[in-house]
Amino acid sequence: MGASGCGKSTLLRQLAGIEFPEEGTIKVNDTVVNRETVQAYQREIGVVFQKHNLFPHLTLRKNILLILEKIKRVSPDAAELKASGLLDQFHLTEQADKLPRHVSGGQAQRASIARALCTEPDLLFLDEPTAALDPILTGEVLEAITELKHLGKDCIFVTHEIGFLKKFADYFVFMDQGEIVEHGPAGRLESPETKKLAAFLRREE
Repeated sequence: MGASGCGKSTLLRQLAGIEFPEEGTIKVNDTVVNRETVQAYQREIGVVFQKHNLFPHLTLRKNILLILEKIKRVSPDAAELKASGLLDQFHLTEQADKLPRHVSGGQAQRASIARALCTEPDLLFLDEPTAALDPILTGEVLEAITELKHLGKDCIFVTHEIGFLKKFADYFVFMDQGEIVEHGPAGRLESPETKKLAAFLRREE
């Protein structure tokens, strides 16, 4: 977390292997993420962007089926079963056969999370998934992220939702001007150790 332009989204994109640093090394678990390893690495992770990035010409169901059939090489029958389960899990059954432009922003973002999960990733990255949403739609997406926690799914996410962060995150990293200023267990957000983090929390709350 951090103010706009502090570098948090850039860091997340580097952790996800979408961009590469000019200096230093990115290591996630036991994998050094670079141009040689990124293709195999990205098969083990999922990414959800600020904008849902769904294919606009495909229904929500077909967005998920495409990944299952083309990336995971799942049979059509098994893919249909998996997609239906994910759509139901994220309360999208009624919207399953609609195009992204015909559903709400919160529903589209929930579908994006479901699509990211269909590959059964070891780790899920979410880059400000509620940034462009109003409070009601934000609540829908935060509910979906809560479901991920209940599933025991490891997530790294960029967010401005400090209340949600305090409630559901296990660990936080606070950035300012491209540098990590403070990090630690999420409970420490109640009593920050640096003036910069304390000031940021006052502004956001």
